[in-house]
Amino acid sequence: MTPRKTSTPSTTGNRSMRPGEIYLAKFPFGDAPGMKLRPVLLLTDPVGVVPEILVAYISSVIPPQLLPSDILLDPAIPEFHSTNLKTFSALRLHKLATIHCSSLARYLGVVDKPAWSAVASKLKTLLRL
Repeated sequence: MTPRKTSTPSTTGNRSMRPGEIYLAKFPFGDAPGMKLRPVLLLTDPVGVVPEILVAYISSVIPPQLLPSDILLDPAIPEFHSTNLKTFSALRLHKLATIHCSSLARYLGVVDKPAWSAVASKLKTLLRL
């Protein structure tokens, strides 16, 4: 009998990246040069010949005052189990970046349909679409 693997998320490999998926990625600092490995939510499919993707920042540091563009992700709640996040986090939809697909380090999980609908709604409001 082969031992079963525990839920270790896979690397990006040949995986097709889709909106709604969560990855660890090199995310640019807002106030200083450099990048930091952070969880991000993919907002688009890869775009262009040199594939880039639009992502939103996810932080385990919950701000004292949430913004209308924030969504709380609690891995203890069943609807967020599929994110495979380990801690209570804030999806910060006002912190967006376009990054090269090679900046995606490892697949973590995915948000479910109700959470993805909330993301779409908040982005429409934020971007006044």
